[in-house]
Amino acid sequence: MQTQASFPCSLITQKIVSLLFTILLLFEQPSTAKKHHSPCPPSSCGQIRNITNPFRLKGDPSHCGNKRYELECDSNNATVLTLFSGNYHVHHIDYKNYSIKLSDAGLSDNANCSFIPRNFLYDSSFKFAVGPDDFGSQPFTLNNFDPDTVDTFDPSRVAYFNCTDAVTDDAAYVKVDITASRCSALGLGHVYVMVGASYSVTEIKVGCSLMVATLTDKVPAEIGEGNNNVSYEEIRKVVGEGFSVSWLPAVCEEKCGKKTNCKVVNVSTGEVQCDRRYCHYAYHTTDKCGIAEQAIGYARAYLRGIVFGLGSRITFSTRNLGNPVGLEYFDGGIFIGRNIIPVILVTRYVLGVAVLLSVLIYIWRRRHWSIYGNIEHFLLDSNLNPIRYEYKEIKKMSGGFKVKLGKGGFGAVYKGKLRSGPDVAIKILNESNANGQDFINEVATIGRIHHVNVVRLVGYCVEKKKRALVYEFMPNGSLDKYIFAKEGTLPLSYEKMYEISLGVARGIAYLHQGCDMQILHFDIKPHNILLDDNFVPKVSDFGLAKLYPVDDSTVTLTAARGTLGYMAPELFYKNIGGVSYKADVYSFGMLLMEMASRRKNSNPNADESSQIYFPFWIHDQLYEEREIEIEDASEEEKSLVKKMFLVALWCIQLKPSDRPSMNKVVEMLEGDNDGSLALPPKPSFYSHEASRYVKEVNSNQASSMDSSGTSYLGETTTDYSMEDDD
Repeated sequence: MQTQASFPCSLITQKIVSLLFTILLLFEQPSTAKKHHSPCPPSSCGQIRNITNPFRLKGDPSHCGNKRYELECDSNNATVLTLFSGNYHVHHIDYKNYSIKLSDAGLSDNANCSFIPRNFLYDSSFKFAVGPDDFGSQPFTLNNFDPDTVDTFDPSRVAYFNCTDAVTDDAAYVKVDITASRCSALGLGHVYVMVGASYSVTEIKVGCSLMVATLTDKVPAEIGEGNNNVSYEEIRKVVGEGFSVSWLPAVCEEKCGKKTNCKVVNVSTGEVQCDRRYCHYAYHTTDKCGIAEQAIGYARAYLRGIVFGLGSRITFSTRNLGNPVGLEYFDGGIFIGRNIIPVILVTRYVLGVAVLLSVLIYIWRRRHWSIYGNIEHFLLDSNLNPIRYEYKEIKKMSGGFKVKLGKGGFGAVYKGKLRSGPDVAIKILNESNANGQDFINEVATIGRIHHVNVVRLVGYCVEKKKRALVYEFMPNGSLDKYIFAKEGTLPLSYEKMYEISLGVARGIAYLHQGCDMQILHFDIKPHNILLDDNFVPKVSDFGLAKLYPVDDSTVTLTAARGTLGYMAPELFYKNIGGVSYKADVYSFGMLLMEMASRRKNSNPNADESSQIYFPFWIHDQLYEEREIEIEDASEEEKSLVKKMFLVALWCIQLKPSDRPSMNKVVEMLEGDNDGSLALPPKPSFYSHEASRYVKEVNSNQASSMDSSGTSYLGETTTDYSMEDDD
């Protein structure tokens, strides 16, 4: 029984021992394999027979040599080193002086332009003045860092230039004959080579551009003696012999440790001596190792850490660096710069921005509360017929503001449709008018009246800064496109133009005397007269309008308002009369003159000076009883046009007191064409102002024809409006 019981235990013990042995073998095999690499015999390629550590030939075992110094054997059995993405042929490797001689592979490539190197290589491509901190950071340098050694090498620059013209005034530019080579197929101009070239822009000849640059160890003797009478063949020969670079920094890193300098002390054996004069702390290396110098170094490391941490804000640890002396100071600086200072700066910035935004929001709200208060107070105190809409209804009505009809002085206009079916024009007002006066002006005028010749306000919207006005839609646009008809546009008949002028006069007369308040429009012009589908005129755009008691014969304005060319003289010259409803009469007269003549009132291209200002010329024609030529007009239409001219001349008299009221204007237009309407005095300006005024109007009207602005319903116009400030 005892034997049977012990058998399972011994079996279990054997299995455990076997498992442990297997695990040990698994760990041992990689370790053994690692320790027993196959030896690395020298490799060879063409003339290079001694390729050993740190160099390796492509295809050698992975443990042989250093990947950074990998060479390749090309199809021509030439040894090639890739340097800065370019291929270079290896001429010789000196393992005692730690140097390798190279030349541009393009110089022997018969399939290419072999007269010229293929790869750009500057001495600045290497870190020429390499300090102890830079050792091991790059595979090659241009010198072996031992100025006491005879074998120190310092390659010279060789630059190739392509010039549009031949260079004959500088012997340093040696001509390269490319006519018999493959270079001629490249379409090059004059090619020159310069040894010891400077890449300064000021020293390169005009018309020359740098093609390629390389290096060479040797310089032709003639150039060294200051005589540049040398052929390109001699230069090509020394360039083909190549230049030397050193891998000594990597040797110093391997034999002396990171960031330690060394030099070759025995060229025959390749022995190097480590330079231990440097002491290291943080990321600063110096040969000054006294207490004071180290204290300054620690402070410098601390400050550099702060700057580094503050500037980079990246994950970085210095704990694994080889020399830990002073690193805690650098780490401390990094921590402060990366964590503490940014928190302080961000906190100050956030608090400052928050305070500034709070102040701006407070000012903005105070200002807009005042705007909204003005508008809401006006709406509460006014008995208005139009419907008040919500902004979402306005947006739905316009279909998301898809169809834009135009842009006026106070906002853009979009086409919309009411739920009941009729089309409407929706004006979305700008926020530029600080106190909402444009909105109040329009609603206060057309919002309380209804006349066949005044555009009807269907509704409005006020939601804080969003303001909109909904008008009846005028499918025929504004009057200006029918007065100044462009080529291809069918003009209205003179009779229809007369009917429109009568409708406009009735609309303005109603504004002046048909309401409980006197409404002065101050911007009567063709662009603000809209036409419905039956060409019934509607006075529109009341953004500059003002309301006054009916009994007021004159009104007070803080600034002139309107559009040049239609503005009454009293808006500029206060001593000819006060501002009143007669200002609208003057504007209507200028409009009527243009409707009758179908042209602008000023003509800068006229042959006679009397025709420059058209109303003067019309008066002269009527006064001398000369017939005014009107194309395609019947006798009745000519009579209507003459009446329109006479009424217009009455309306544009210089003094407001000499102008008729709009009711009188309507009466004159409705009167019989029996010749009973008298010719008024010739309109006049102050003599010293007339010329300047006409030039001003001409300039503005010419600008108007080329402007890219749009009126209420999208017609081209430019308004030179001067609004009052109240």
